[in-house]
Amino acid sequence: MSKVFKRKLYDRLLEWKNERQGQTAILVEGARRVGKSTLVEEFAKNEYETYILVDFNQAPELIKNLFEDLTNLNNIFLRLQQHYQVNLKPRKSLIVFDDVQKCPLARQAIKYLVADGRYDYIETGSLISIKKNTKDITIPSEEERVTMFPMDYEEFRWALGDKVSVDINRQFYDSRTPLTVSHRKAMFDFRLYMLVGGMPQAVDTYLKTNNLSIVDQTKRNIIRLYIDDFQKIDSTGNIERLFMDIPAQLSRNISRYTPYSVIGDKSENVMVELMQALSESKTTLFCYHCTDPNVGMSLTKDFRRYKIFLADTGLFVTLCFWDKAYTENVIYDKLLSDKLDANLGYIYENMLAQMLATAGNKLFYYTFPKDEKHNYEIDFLLSRGNKLCPIEVKSSGYKTHKSLDEFCRKFSSRIGERYLIYAKDFVKDGETSCLPVYMTMFL
Repeated sequence: MSKVFKRKLYDRLLEWKNERQGQTAILVEGARRVGKSTLVEEFAKNEYETYILVDFNQAPELIKNLFEDLTNLNNIFLRLQQHYQVNLKPRKSLIVFDDVQKCPLARQAIKYLVADGRYDYIETGSLISIKKNTKDITIPSEEERVTMFPMDYEEFRWALGDKVSVDINRQFYDSRTPLTVSHRKAMFDFRLYMLVGGMPQAVDTYLKTNNLSIVDQTKRNIIRLYIDDFQKIDSTGNIERLFMDIPAQLSRNISRYTPYSVIGDKSENVMVELMQALSESKTTLFCYHCTDPNVGMSLTKDFRRYKIFLADTGLFVTLCFWDKAYTENVIYDKLLSDKLDANLGYIYENMLAQMLATAGNKLFYYTFPKDEKHNYEIDFLLSRGNKLCPIEVKSSGYKTHKSLDEFCRKFSSRIGERYLIYAKDFVKDGETSCLPVYMTMFL
């Protein structure tokens, strides 16, 4: 049996329960195998006297058909209690609709179930908003949404039994002090997280086996589940090819993802639908080019110019070596010790995207001309108050941070803090804070 890990989203669910008092339902979105069902059931067990979990992957048709007629809610509740052998108690019980996308009518019924007021409702779902799952139903306005990401670095350390190191790193960050002798271990620990990733099943496999090749097999199984999902949505295989080509696109160090190089010429409408499906699967993170870097970057993002990252860097590493039947421990060992003979900057860039998105940031980047053939590029832009915080990412050490310097000169009145994220210890280089990658979560 897989271990139940401590997740930060638990506190968000508790906040919803205590503040909303049944006035809304909450939908937990996220990629498959990210831990949604486990979290919600653990929450149900701990916070309610009784609960019913309706898993629409397994629910019989007689249960799904209950939501075709909402004129008699008493009958629906009675049938659910009889089928699941659970006694529901007003204001003390929870009903969970797990993988609710498999029963759109149940999702539509949330409006009336919430209005009834007797019980609380949590939904979970993957690939929720794809048109074929929602085109014939009314999305309930009584539904709050939260996104569940893979385990972040602190959750990963908790799973390994370490309750203190992230808090200590935060103190070093706050005081802008280098870790000195502790930095090497901190980087080793963080590279382990990069390789295992934050998918609970992969973390559980690592804890049970301490074998990164076996962990790799677990991650490959998760990726195959995603591929199966993509094939169900798009029988042409285009979404699958777009997904599988993400590492190759990032490794070429180009300033945007070029879908036409992967699937050929497609109409703009078709391409928009494919990219929307890939984004809404929650398996990926889209980072958009900002045409005017300023606060309110969403107003000037270029929907046609973007980079795509995997939502979990552990899966990203496995996808980088997909051409092998499995990723040998020797490769993992070299990655872990930072000795693999390859430019792994794109792995660090994917890691930054994951950490920034998990912390609640929308992802933006910016490029501007250096000369006729080359561009400067700011890997990520954060908005803090009325200022911008530009970020440049490097996989190891650094000699210069020319893009960062030129950007800050060009937009000097808009700049707050500026960061170089890399694998070395903290140092202040002029106005630039050079931070070890494990401190990204504190930005």
